[in-house]
Amino acid sequence: MENTSYIVIGNWQLALAAALLIVNIGLSVVLRLGLGRDLIVGAVRMTVQLALVGLVLEWIFETRQPLLILLMALIMAGLAGVAAVQRTKRRFPGVYWNSLVTISASAFLVTGAAVTGILQVDPWYDPQYLIPLLGMVLGNALTGISLGLDRMMEGCVRNRNWIETMLSHGASRWEAAHEEIRQALRTGMIPTVNAMMIMGIVSLPGMMTGQILAGAAPLDAVRYQMVIMFMVAACTALATLGVVLLAYRMLFSADHRLMNSRIREKK
Repeated sequence: MENTSYIVIGNWQLALAAALLIVNIGLSVVLRLGLGRDLIVGAVRMTVQLALVGLVLEWIFETRQPLLILLMALIMAGLAGVAAVQRTKRRFPGVYWNSLVTISASAFLVTGAAVTGILQVDPWYDPQYLIPLLGMVLGNALTGISLGLDRMMEGCVRNRNWIETMLSHGASRWEAAHEEIRQALRTGMIPTVNAMMIMGIVSLPGMMTGQILAGAAPLDAVRYQMVIMFMVAACTALATLGVVLLAYRMLFSADHRLMNSRIREKK
């Protein structure tokens, strides 16, 4: 412990931090928000999940076995793909598979380019770099996929009459769906664009703050954060584009018909 360049948080310090939730629970009780139980359950779940992840990562960091690291990466991508669809209001056949394929392909492509071409990590599967970088791009791509899918399906349902009118007048499926695709892509990428706009002025991102707390020089932490945000922007764009185009192929048939019957409300 003496060799660390940061303050090690002990169990009693975690307990003090958890006591801050009294503010939330107090407000819930006083204002009758009905969130007290959810706050407690959420805090317990978060604590258990993070503790388990910490133990698994510590083990993987010690073993440094490529297969274990890749297995961890695949599990992370799979969970992210499922979580992205869980946030949508509507579903269609194959939506989970579409989400899994697009988020995995985009995240692995961008993270692979970063660790091998930009950071030049040796070996490239070093979990100290690969796992955190992959986790950050997956988290943001997840949001982009969820928002893009939601907007695409919502647009097809809300504008069904207009889309079918265009198709009946000879428009191709691409011409009829183009505006919905454009709006879905824009919706999926807006959170990332907004985050980039205010970063460093309104907010200090977690990656940079964590490195500074761990003893890194502020300018080094800033450079890492810039790399992260460029990765996030690229991965979110690729993932959102991929999942929206796959949704387009599912919802618009090859003979230029809108297949709205394939969209189902979330139960």
